[in-house]
Amino acid sequence: MGRRGAARRAGDRSAGAHSTPSSWHGARLTVKVALFGAGRIGTIHAEDVVAHPRSELAAVVDEIPAAAQRLAGRFGVRVASAEAVFEDPSIDAILIASPNDTHADLIERGVAAGKAVFCEKPIDQSLARARRCLSRIRGAEGRLFLAFNRRFDPQFHALRQRIDAGEVGEVELVTIISKDPEPPPAEYIARSGGLFYDMTIHDFDMARYLLPDEPATVAAAGSSLVDAAVRAAGDIDTAVVTLTTASGRLAVITNSRRSGFGYDQRIEVLGSKGMLAAENPPRSTVVASTQQGITHDRPFDFFLDRYRDSYRLEWAHFVDVTEGRVKPLVSGRDGERALTLADVALESLRSGRRLEVPAFDPAASAGGREGER
Repeated sequence: MGRRGAARRAGDRSAGAHSTPSSWHGARLTVKVALFGAGRIGTIHAEDVVAHPRSELAAVVDEIPAAAQRLAGRFGVRVASAEAVFEDPSIDAILIASPNDTHADLIERGVAAGKAVFCEKPIDQSLARARRCLSRIRGAEGRLFLAFNRRFDPQFHALRQRIDAGEVGEVELVTIISKDPEPPPAEYIARSGGLFYDMTIHDFDMARYLLPDEPATVAAAGSSLVDAAVRAAGDIDTAVVTLTTASGRLAVITNSRRSGFGYDQRIEVLGSKGMLAAENPPRSTVVASTQQGITHDRPFDFFLDRYRDSYRLEWAHFVDVTEGRVKPLVSGRDGERALTLADVALESLRSGRRLEVPAFDPAASAGGREGER
């Protein structure tokens, strides 16, 4: 095992990966959950809540009554108001899959009501608002899990484990490739917050998850080459971001809103002893070998298909968190850090300069790279 892996494992143990049961709902065996947001991602999460043997979907909240009723009716649960959920002592946890601008308020209200909180990223698109939220829940940060689901992807998790085992020695260069099959609708672009906040933010978190130390500088370049609607919205659809740590390690992130061949999600880690790579899982493992050549299937076309297992596994982790079995692998501080990198990347893009990242203490993160699934 390399020095990095040994240090990380020591950090995992000291972080209390197997802690005593939490105090906010004792020894209850079933976690009762209220879902905020009945849209596409909310539906995926609802399916996972219902499928898990130790969680129960109790209520659905959505600002669109028809959407709430549709999802609640599918699973035979009640439609509720936010106020009713926060006042209900039988609700152990809230799952936030509502629009981004509602997240910070719901986190604060959920923690204040004594609930465990599972929140889709981001805490907020504003770093100042995200920091204000974390300040308001100080002392109860362990109740918040931020859903950077890619940490739970079996391919990427295996990559991290093999890095920790010292298989490629000291990590020197991480390359993260993330491309959408095609641009999202124009109305989505207008409210997405921009490429760095909507798409690259996952890659910022993954870079932090795989690098041995925190990014210290950011250099970003980007263009609008794919969709005129993106340009009209003042956004970019093609980008390259280089992160450099204080020790000189590098992460290079490449993004595009168009691949043409499927959802392209690959990671390569080069170390002092060799290289590890996580390739695109194909839609089918069937391989055709003929005189014309050897062919295999394309990658998945949709992120919900590519990362379906990760959503299921992150929910299982959250159930363990609410029962006090583990600490959250991804904390609010990790969300703050990814948002900080997005802010610096945008400033770098606009200025054309390589910029320093504000100082950060990894120990302030309750999960971060030191967590253990």
